[in-house]
Amino acid sequence: MAWLKKWEPENTQFWQDGGSAIAWRTLILTTFSLIASFATWFVMSAVVVRMPGLGFKFDTMQLFWLAAMPGLAGGTLRLIHAFLIPIFGTRMTVTTSTFLKLIPMVWLGFAIQDNTTSFNTFMIIAFLCGMGGGDFSSYMPSSSLFFPKRLQGTAMGIQAGIGNFGVSLTQFITPWIIGFAALGAVVGAPQAFNTATVIKDVVVSKSGGVVTAVVFKKPELAAALAVSKDDAGVVNGVALKDGEAGRNLKLEVKKNTAGAVTDVQLSVLVKKELYLQNAAFWYVPYLLLAGILCGIFLRSVPVKASFGDQLDIMRNKHTWFCVITYIMTFGSFSGFSAAFPIMIKTIYGVFDGAPEPLKYAYLGPLVGSLIRTVGGPLSDRYGGGIWTQVSGAGLIAGCLYLIFGGYLSPTSVDQFDGFLWGMLWIFLMAGVGNFATFRQYPIIFAHSPRQGAQVLGWTGAWAAYGPFVFSSLIGASITSTGSAAAFFWGAIGFYVLASLINWIYYTRPGAVRGDWGTGKTWWDRISEAERETIRARA
Repeated sequence: MAWLKKWEPENTQFWQDGGSAIAWRTLILTTFSLIASFATWFVMSAVVVRMPGLGFKFDTMQLFWLAAMPGLAGGTLRLIHAFLIPIFGTRMTVTTSTFLKLIPMVWLGFAIQDNTTSFNTFMIIAFLCGMGGGDFSSYMPSSSLFFPKRLQGTAMGIQAGIGNFGVSLTQFITPWIIGFAALGAVVGAPQAFNTATVIKDVVVSKSGGVVTAVVFKKPELAAALAVSKDDAGVVNGVALKDGEAGRNLKLEVKKNTAGAVTDVQLSVLVKKELYLQNAAFWYVPYLLLAGILCGIFLRSVPVKASFGDQLDIMRNKHTWFCVITYIMTFGSFSGFSAAFPIMIKTIYGVFDGAPEPLKYAYLGPLVGSLIRTVGGPLSDRYGGGIWTQVSGAGLIAGCLYLIFGGYLSPTSVDQFDGFLWGMLWIFLMAGVGNFATFRQYPIIFAHSPRQGAQVLGWTGAWAAYGPFVFSSLIGASITSTGSAAAFFWGAIGFYVLASLINWIYYTRPGAVRGDWGTGKTWWDRISEAERETIRARA
């Protein structure tokens, strides 16, 4: 039987007599599946940083687009998923969406093994990866319906927080699992991976646009290169010498029409074998197991509404205020999660001894997920509004730190530690806002559990555009200005707007839909007659 005959989570006796067991079983199963949703949603962001080394001829903006496309798809598909639970129920929606994610994982696993695969093909695959982001707007409304108001923050925080570990999972597991034949030869042979890291110990002096001297800070580099000059002292030739000294070095020399050298760049080549297909294929058995378990054990709450009935939330201004604050919180988490690896590679990858993006990229989502998981009880106790306010202030402070600290336009790889700490702070603050809003939104719509659950899905849909918006705008900022600072200034402006809305309507003393903790919400403070009036208007 797919549908439960009745569901009354606010009834203490019903909850104790079996309702609690069903709710927590549902949370465990859907969270297990949700981990794979987030992991497959962000798998492209972990793959793109390796693609140039495999011979794919995509430029920087194209790589940002591949990281951004799952976000565009995720947001669009969430607009659909926000309406599915009251129509099809938890079991059918979650089970079907779990199996569908097999399609992009299998396709990506094969496509990545052929470096002639077109950019457009990868864009289609990246769009399909967005299915993992889209179904979040079915998972959260479903779980919200299973729990009483007093446990909304705790349950939603656990599910969203643990589910978000999927982002860190894909960025943490990928560097390890692509290093060996983890799945055997059945999924393909290893690929030749080549990278070139610019050596900064070669100093080029210029006059009038042409090179007049090439100075080597290390003797072994001088032994590897031969430099020739004309009678005027202008460098007219630079070449690698034969022998061991020039081994694994790559030399790029640019000349003008007169034959004079205008630039010299020396890089060290790193060659090894990778099984990048493993980054996608290892999710196949996970998704199969999750889909089977959900199909067997999940049940659906008897809360039904047609698509037309559910459009009533669009007329409520609080729906759109919640969209704005959730873009600030989860939009920042998902957006920076997608952009973080390619930001590290683009901003700090030009330096000698540049950091490996995937060695650090998983830390941001991990921090955000951890605080999201453990912070739910704090929002139940003190209310979601104040924590959303803390999140907004923290995000603004983190952006200012990165801008004025010079970490977005570094002059040395030594600044990377400061950049990393600034980004981890931003992830922490986004996570605080995430656990706060999952308590806050059902309270704002306390008069209608169905509307409250649906708003969770609807706001999630808009915030899921974060990977697309953040990756594309950060890429555009770097491409056009040479720095991501312009994007961060824009983010600050939006964070200020969202924080003001949250303070005026949901946090300040006497706020119209305030949430100051369990038993101290706006709904608790009004009479039963006022409640009936609000329900009738909804």
